Amino acid sequence: MLVASALISGLALGSMYGLLALGFYITYSVSSTVNFSQGSSMMLGAVLAYTFAVTVGWPLWAAAALALALCALYGIVVDNLVLFTFGKEPRGFPMPLGTGSMQILGIGVAPLQLAIPAAGLALAGALHVFSRRTRLGSALLAVVQNPDAARLMGINVPLAISAAFAVSTVFAGVAGILIAPLFNVHSDMGTVFGLKAFAVAILGGIASAWGVMLAGLIFGVVEALITALLGSGYTQILTFALVIAALALRPNGLFGRAEVKKV
Repeated sequence: MLVASALISGLALGSMYGLLALGFYITYSVSSTVNFSQGSSMMLGAVLAYTFAVTVGWPLWAAAALALALCALYGIVVDNLVLFTFGKEPRGFPMPLGTGSMQILGIGVAPLQLAIPAAGLALAGALHVFSRRTRLGSALLAVVQNPDAARLMGINVPLAISAAFAVSTVFAGVAGILIAPLFNVHSDMGTVFGLKAFAVAILGGIASAWGVMLAGLIFGVVEALITALLGSGYTQILTFALVIAALALRPNGLFGRAEVKKV
């Protein structure tokens, strides 16, 4: 029972890591850079959604939509004012799908714990299709392969890079909004989550959307199992140790491939 409960909570947490890691994937794929503001972007999404939904009293869908729009703007013009406007104290976010639980294999599961993996996998699939099957997605990938050639083909390279940072921040905002009801909302909530998400991005193979999402699920489940079976004191040490061991065996990530460079 304990293991099953840890698996379910680990999938929800891992999906959140995967969403954050998808943001790292987007900016790396387009600009060969890593957006280390993902953690603060996640915090911003949670704080803005809380402000609009709880403080102002808007419907959750409207609060989430405006929060994500502002996260996209934040991804282009990074300016952190949350500490001075929101404050340091943690705050609880209401459960959007109700406080009740569903029984799965005799275990009480909150609907949100099922919604997070569903949303994460759906966004990973949409991102994969967008980047591989659409002209705009192909144009964005062309920027990192050869910016000069992309520019000659009429692609606005600075705009493409800005768009990548905006989209990556939206993914972080989605993660923040989804995870906010399960954790307290506060100004530095994204620090640890951001570090773990970066580890997940490297573990999955940062150039693979599906890879980072699956790595997030694996990371979350392993973290939850370690916490349930050994205690929270071992969680950070063992999970990051396992990540280091995995990268020692697979330097390009579990689902990544070595980059082929033409000379």
